[in-house]
Amino acid sequence: MSYIQHKSEESLEDYLETILVLSRRLSDVRSIDVANEMNYSKPSVSVAVKNLKGRGYITVAEDGYIRLTATGKKIAEDVYERHTLLRDWLIHLGVDPEIAAQDACKMEHDITPESYEAMKKCILPLLSDP
Repeated sequence: MSYIQHKSEESLEDYLETILVLSRRLSDVRSIDVANEMNYSKPSVSVAVKNLKGRGYITVAEDGYIRLTATGKKIAEDVYERHTLLRDWLIHLGVDPEIAAQDACKMEHDITPESYEAMKKCILPLLSDP
């Protein structure tokens, strides 16, 4: 995968993750909510929404409300799980929470499933200890 393709996939994952997080906070998610949450312009979000819809990751109702499809939700949940586990682990190691969140956001896209599962087996017991 080229660098540009990788960055494009990373961006899609970030959008899906944001839609998931917003859907847990709000009764309905709209493009403006995504734009505000990600601090992106409305035109940028419009392009991403069109792309996500075209790939079958979201649906957009006539009233503009965005919903994750089963496929989109699975991707979003996987990304969110990686993010929260990595962020919490870094915080556990003593990293400032803001830096931990930023670093986790970078790491969540690049780690292979094999490496993530191995790390998860080691990290979860550490995080569950008082």
